[in-house]
Amino acid sequence: MDKDFLNKYLTDFSELIIPDDLVLNQLVEIKEALVSAHSKGNKGLIFGNGGSAAIASHFSVDLTKNASVRCLNFNESDLITCFSNDYGFENWIAKAVEFYGDQGDVLIVISSSGKSKNMINATTAARAKKFSKIVTLSGFEENNPLRISGDINLWVNSKAYNFVENLHQIWLLALVDLVIGDREYSA
Repeated sequence: MDKDFLNKYLTDFSELIIPDDLVLNQLVEIKEALVSAHSKGNKGLIFGNGGSAAIASHFSVDLTKNASVRCLNFNESDLITCFSNDYGFENWIAKAVEFYGDQGDVLIVISSSGKSKNMINATTAARAKKFSKIVTLSGFEENNPLRISGDINLWVNSKAYNFVENLHQIWLLALVDLVIGDREYSA
């Protein structure tokens, strides 16, 4: 029974992971946006909640350290609790974008459901700051609010949280390797 579950689980995920031209083109476009911003002295800012925050942190460290493209995330509990207390949880990321973002930066926001108000509000703040690109990663409903608020929108056609989060992680780490130009390198 457990092996049957795992076999179906992994088979379903392997089918989901096969990219179409849209996803491939979007990944290339995100790479170009990050590299272009970096060449102009700008940076990426990436945010997520819960597991997506862990994905954001992993991506920002690897993009900065391994690909030499500066990317920040703000997972520090003192900043999150301060901004959430002062501006409300739904606005803390928008405030981080206002305080730490610069015109020409790239915003990347992750929400499995695409309904996280703090991510949606961050896209509005990034537009006001004239960020060069707003990238969203989401899943669940095709026309979720986050997906329709970005310039480049990677969407997973699944309502299974772990499928959505795992594919977001794969796409983002593939971007790191794409920027580097190789998938095997010394860390």
